Amino acid sequence: MVAPSDKPKSPRPPVPGARILVVEARFYDDIADELLRGARGAVDAAQASMDVLTLDGALEIPATIAIALDAAEKAGRPYDAVVALGCVIRGETGHYDIVAGESARALMDLSVARKIPLANGILTVENDQQAWTRASVSELNKGGGAVDAALAVLRIKQKLEA
Repeated sequence: MVAPSDKPKSPRPPVPGARILVVEARFYDDIADELLRGARGAVDAAQASMDVLTLDGALEIPATIAIALDAAEKAGRPYDAVVALGCVIRGETGHYDIVAGESARALMDLSVARKIPLANGILTVENDQQAWTRASVSELNKGGGAVDAALAVLRIKQKLEA
């Protein structure tokens, strides 16, 4: 049996001109760099463009997205999709559970309330090795995968609104 990550992906149609907002938490700079590298590759492959906003931690991502969406709407340049990137590694306290759970909940709430394709690319892992396996462009490429997920929803939205 072939694992889902081992299956060859069918080519996805480009989404020329789509504006993607990427909000990244850089608590772990090296992992954030790799997630962003994967995201850029997927955006380029889709013939889209992206703006990047950078924060220190994952809990601040949902509020920043909401603020950025409002500002972009007000400026007449709304975003077509949003991607949240970051990494939360379990530590010795319960803070991990709060950060992982509350950021995911708030992102889902934003996506549904705003009716915008929003992918959660915040890694929630037990250790550095798991983080690197997921972030690495040559392995699981979760940065690129998050962009692909957001664009998949965008394509459906565009099709249904046509």
